[in-house]
Amino acid sequence: MKNIRRLFMAIAFATAATISLGAFQNAQAATAEDLNKEADTALKQLYRTNPTAEKIGSQAKAVLIFPSIVKAGLVFGGAYGEGVLEKKGVPVDYYNSVTGSWGLQAGAQSYGYVVFLMNEKAVEYLKKTAGLEIGVGPTVVVVDQGVAKNLSTSTLKDDAYAFIFDQQGLMAGVSIEGTKISKIKR
Repeated sequence: MKNIRRLFMAIAFATAATISLGAFQNAQAATAEDLNKEADTALKQLYRTNPTAEKIGSQAKAVLIFPSIVKAGLVFGGAYGEGVLEKKGVPVDYYNSVTGSWGLQAGAQSYGYVVFLMNEKAVEYLKKTAGLEIGVGPTVVVVDQGVAKNLSTSTLKDDAYAFIFDQQGLMAGVSIEGTKISKIKR
């Protein structure tokens, strides 16, 4: 019985790893032009569905846009996607977003997220370190519907605000805590 359980777990893990790797390969944009277009479309979609995001975006010094993050897991999981850093609507750098996780999880999903960098300190930190880790460095507030109702351009005090949007798939919840964002060449 133990051997059957181990075999089942090994097969399940191998299947999840294969699905995850395939999903992550699809998360990579073909070219910088494609990524720029996807980021522009994603930001417009966020603004259409969340007026608070648009207000915050108008105050941001820079905007980091990840149009499509693919997350998959079965006990062990991960998420990957590529994004664009824009200043005044112009792409200036490219980044990837990588998250690893383990625990009670099964499924796959995709989502997008945008990080509004509100001050030069946050922008410089991103440049100097060639990336950032959510939960380390500048203060990043993940904005959900409850937080969004209490935000206005006059109450913005943190270094960065992140909005998650366009969730699709069969996995409960999304968290970007512990996500590593690194600069890439495009």
